[in-house]
Amino acid sequence: MTISFKHKLVAVMNEKIEPGILMNALAHICIGFGAHLGAESLRLSNYQDADGNSHPNISERPFIILKTNSNKIRTLRQAAAEAGIEFSDFTDTMTIGTYVEQLERTKQTKEESLVYYGIVLFGEWDVITQLTKKFSLLK
Repeated sequence: MTISFKHKLVAVMNEKIEPGILMNALAHICIGFGAHLGAESLRLSNYQDADGNSHPNISERPFIILKTNSNKIRTLRQAAAEAGIEFSDFTDTMTIGTYVEQLERTKQTKEESLVYYGIVLFGEWDVITQLTKKFSLLK
């Protein structure tokens, strides 16, 4: 049985960042972005195992994770904004110190100086595919 989706969910992460830090950034992006999109858009389901245990809030939709560098994430972010694609991103200013310090550091940093750790995009399948087709899978 083939299932097709109208919308695509993709993360593009900075391949130059250490994996533990990268996964933390991805978690932060996904928490906020998931709350913004909501359960219906993400197609969250309750998976149940043969023993009757519940495994709740798992997305039915594929979540593709790709890799590239900070500058290409910056360009992707600009293209997504221009195309009206919903996205959330994470930068180097969002690390170290309290969230208050991170907010202030981000506020004081010009966009061109930000190092992008990753971005998550959600939108029409073909549009997201077109924007991300040059990136490789993160392994």
